[in-house]
Amino acid sequence: MHQIVELFKELINPEWIINHGGFYLVILIIFAETGLFVGFFLPGDSLLFVTGVYSSLISDSLGGMPLIVIMLLIAIAGVAGNYVGYWFGRKSGPLLFSRKDTFFFKKKHLYQAREFFEKHGGGAIFLARFLPIVRTFAPIVAGIVQMERKRFMMFNVLGSFAWVFSMILAGYYLDKSFPTLKNHLDIIIVLLVLITTLPVIIKFVFGKTKTPPGNPS
Repeated sequence: MHQIVELFKELINPEWIINHGGFYLVILIIFAETGLFVGFFLPGDSLLFVTGVYSSLISDSLGGMPLIVIMLLIAIAGVAGNYVGYWFGRKSGPLLFSRKDTFFFKKKHLYQAREFFEKHGGGAIFLARFLPIVRTFAPIVAGIVQMERKRFMMFNVLGSFAWVFSMILAGYYLDKSFPTLKNHLDIIIVLLVLITTLPVIIKFVFGKTKTPPGNPS
């Protein structure tokens, strides 16, 4: 657990990110968090915000690649990650509900994502992008319930581009408007994590997750 906490700290440390893969590390993490259930703990929102704040350094490390291209490639990674989750859900999703819990896999996350999906329909794929943990499991649940592929991809693409562009541009423009922003980045990241995870925390603490027996689909 201590190692996971330390990794989380490093993943929102701009210097560490730039020195350990930079843009390519961001691509990998966004892909993993948005479709691989082992990536639910990764700080996607914070990482995208930091990418926006330090976009000039990341651009320079890529030979001056324009920010719009950087955002497009990261958004595509998010689309690909979600599709992998969807494919995995279609192929082996029902088996997950009978799997035992581990540190990287909690069955309750699947039930909560399914409830979220049932409440919001196809729009859940779009909305889930802005909710930590839920965004990891929503595409898997979409696959489990056999959501139409074309409909899934429409919300997948829209959600990924809206999430990636809004988070990166927020960091980019706030840094331009407030040059001293980098000096208080740790506080801003903590606030961002609290804001984005608060709905999920409330659900975990006060919500009751339905866990009906039998086949969930």
